[in-house]
Amino acid sequence: MMDNAKQLSPSVLAFVGDGVYGLYVRTALAKVNRPSGELHKLSVELVNASAQAKAFKIIEPVLSEEELSVFKRGRNFHTSTTPKNSSNAQYHIATGLETLFGFLYLSGNTKRAEELLELIMNSIQH
Repeated sequence: MMDNAKQLSPSVLAFVGDGVYGLYVRTALAKVNRPSGELHKLSVELVNASAQAKAFKIIEPVLSEEELSVFKRGRNFHTSTTPKNSSNAQYHIATGLETLFGFLYLSGNTKRAEELLELIMNSIQH
């Protein structure tokens, strides 16, 4: 997909990853075939800083060294945004998760991104 994904700034990776993560969650939720209003409510519950911080804890043990490094770049990136309805720590972890998903997507490693999201969704459903 992009040869230079490793050189992109964490903010660019998180920008893309925010959309990618949201799309993956919505795609997973579409499999349950519920009314769209209900699906929207579920997606909002899953795509926010506190839920993404919990999601990271689920996948953290299976991340490669490179994936963990990308996550940390995003988590440690200074942002001027103030989180709504979450702590600063949760917000930074969520940014790291989005950075990871943006990196995987832009690197063309969508299969890995899907595997990680499947772990998250399976854990949430149980």
